[in-house]
Amino acid sequence: MNIGFISTRLAGTDGVSLETAKLAAVFHDHMGHRCFYCAGELDDGLPGLLAPELHFTDSVAVELGEKAFNRKGAESTEILRDIAGRAAQLKEPIRQFISQFAIDFLVIQNAFAIPMQLPLAQALAEILAETGLPALAHNHDFYWERERFADNCIPDFLDTYFPPDLPNLKHAVINSKAQRDLKARRGIDSILIPNVFDFATPAPGIDTYNTDFRQAIGLSDDDWLILQPTRVIPRKGIELAIELLARLNDSRAKLVITHHAGDEGLDYLHQLQKMAQEKGVDLRYVADKVDDARRMTNDGRKIYSLWDTYPHADLVAYPSLYEGFGNALIETIYFCKPAFVNRYSVYADDIGPLGFQFVELDGKVTDEVVTAVHDILLHPEKTKPIVEHNYRLCQEHFSYQTLERLLSQVLPSLSDRD
Repeated sequence: MNIGFISTRLAGTDGVSLETAKLAAVFHDHMGHRCFYCAGELDDGLPGLLAPELHFTDSVAVELGEKAFNRKGAESTEILRDIAGRAAQLKEPIRQFISQFAIDFLVIQNAFAIPMQLPLAQALAEILAETGLPALAHNHDFYWERERFADNCIPDFLDTYFPPDLPNLKHAVINSKAQRDLKARRGIDSILIPNVFDFATPAPGIDTYNTDFRQAIGLSDDDWLILQPTRVIPRKGIELAIELLARLNDSRAKLVITHHAGDEGLDYLHQLQKMAQEKGVDLRYVADKVDDARRMTNDGRKIYSLWDTYPHADLVAYPSLYEGFGNALIETIYFCKPAFVNRYSVYADDIGPLGFQFVELDGKVTDEVVTAVHDILLHPEKTKPIVEHNYRLCQEHFSYQTLERLLSQVLPSLSDRD
């Protein structure tokens, strides 16, 4: 069967692109299907159709979004007319993709969930209605979960296309709250497809390339590398990690942030740096040394991948206030590292109850949390049974084998189209 993935962007390390790659790996390597891709941006080497007009940064999409999510803008009838006109244009590359690669089943990655490309959602829904092509909408984050989409002048359009309710379209969500909300708001049933990892393949470790990572960021072997492997945005709750290190009050503790700031401005990074300085916390912002993949710069500097940083970590910080699921937390388990985690809602609903063992925060740093973290750092040998326990749980609940079972429920046989 030919599986077609379609989205605004399928490139880089955003959550949608990463989870798309995992679905494709299971479809191809475990189930024997062929995978093709269509988006406004594609990673090098992906077979399919590059259609820049599908990108969420497309100028028409941006202009329509600015008008739609602003009650003081144009009249809704005018916006809807413009969206429909653009949707008619976007149908052309979508039809070309389906025809050129003989697509049997379409996987729509978040284009029916987050309204950053309004005409793309209408175009896809109309094509599905016209063709009857079986499809899965993999919905990562719905518009009602984001405050910036609350004020709009197209409520009926959003309720029609985000997501649409069609007989040949099945839905998947990444957490149980989204599943409940989709049913309550739209009466639409869905399956839960959590973030997964290939737990059958051991994680990479320290090798000749990354062996000097600690030295490259100015840490000694005796320092405690506390890894914050996330973007620098307010919902990541990094101030909780700074507070924890301040209360540890040990010069060996270093908080290392790997990802670039700037997605939502630089104010938050500056606030964190000021807070760390005031509290005497050694914060290392090393985004200039960490990227999607290993490489050497033109001036001879070594750039490490994110996966090069995990093997050196003594502890992972995951103090998020909100997450759609928690990819970095599952990645932490994959690398067999202990962690402290804030009990954000999806963790409390879908991850923690499975029996994982982390140092847990409930929105604040307590004496008990400080003591537990200090014990882990002083006695790393104690963490071996903990991380092995967490790994086994992930093999059961968040592995490629789990994903294969879930995908087999939504993938039709070719005879279903006859």
